[in-house]
Amino acid sequence: MSQIENKLAEMGLKLPSVAKPVAAYVPGVKDGNYIYTSGQVPFVDGKLAYEGHVGGECSPEDAYEAAKICALNCLAIVKDLAGDLDNVEQIVKVVGFVSSAPGFNGQPKVINGASEFLGQLFGDKGVHARSAVGVNELPLNVPCEVEMIVKVK
Repeated sequence: MSQIENKLAEMGLKLPSVAKPVAAYVPGVKDGNYIYTSGQVPFVDGKLAYEGHVGGECSPEDAYEAAKICALNCLAIVKDLAGDLDNVEQIVKVVGFVSSAPGFNGQPKVINGASEFLGQLFGDKGVHARSAVGVNELPLNVPCEVEMIVKVK
C-alpha cells in the first residue's frame, strides 16, 4: 500500500472504486504528466451521501463533508490513471460547484472540505489554485461537485 493510502487509512478513509460515469464522458484523462478528472459528486458505495441545495435542504457543514467525499472520488480516478497516489507531484487546481439556495454565499467554505482534506493528505503537494462557484442546480440534486487537475510523475 502506498504512503498516501496509508495516510488515508490513518484518517479513517479508504479510496473508493472509480464511479461509473452517469452520462457520455470518461472519469478522467491523462495528458502527459497531468490528469484532469471529470466532476465528481458525493457518491459513497454507489449511493449519494448528501443531497439538496446548500443553505436550504443541505447544511453548509454537510456540504463541506460532501466536498471532501467528492475529492476522495477524484483521487480514485487519479490513482487509476497514475497507478499510485505516491506518483502525485502536485494538486494543481480544484474547481468546486456548489448548488446554492437563494442568498447562500458561503461557497468557498463548502469547497474548503475538499481543499483542507487535500492539504492534510498531501501536505505542500496538496496546495492548489481553486475556484468555488455557486450554481442553481447540479446533477442528481447533489450539493456540490468537484473536479481536479493533478500533476503526476
